[in-house]
Amino acid sequence: MRECVLCWLATATNDGTPNVSPKEMFVPHGEDCVLIANIASPNSVANIARNPSVCVSFVDVFKQKGFKIRGTATLVETSDPAFHSLLAEIHQRGGEDFPVRSIIKVRVEATEPIIAPSYWLYPEATEQSKVDQAMETYGVRPRS
Repeated sequence: MRECVLCWLATATNDGTPNVSPKEMFVPHGEDCVLIANIASPNSVANIARNPSVCVSFVDVFKQKGFKIRGTATLVETSDPAFHSLLAEIHQRGGEDFPVRSIIKVRVEATEPIIAPSYWLYPEATEQSKVDQAMETYGVRPRS
């Protein structure tokens, strides 16, 4: 999770219409929760209020590996007594540049790895070879 710049929060409406939204401020919380800042997520928040089942994906784009969690989300509003202590955890990782309207607290119920299909198609592929390939493709270099 610490190697990812974004995570992707999947929610659904009552009728099952999916919504996937990027989130850039998130932290692990305790043994079985993830905190996600609601900066500008009216659809995600509305969906969670009606249907709290969510899936969150974390992928390191260079290694092309990550994991997804399935769980139940609750909204922690600014009026909640726990809001400010949870916000402090988010600020430790993401800073204080963005207004946080509420916090999406996801209780983890299941996890699964995410692995790019090329790892199975090319068993000789290593994480380093995938990083090297991605850096060449995207025209970037590691920091010195």
